[in-house]
Amino acid sequence: MFPIRAVRGQGLVEYALILVLVAIIVIVILAVFGTQLGETYSTIVSNI
Repeated sequence: MFPIRAVRGQGLVEYALILVLVAIIVIVILAVFGTQLGETYSTIVSNI
């Protein structure tokens, strides 16, 4: 079969790809809703 090192490396690559995908999704969400989220946060903080 496959050596342990190859399987471990494959898992590491999969985790890295998932991390990159999550980072891209977060960047897109912040680009789309960033201003609205900032205004909402400011409103909440000013009411406290």
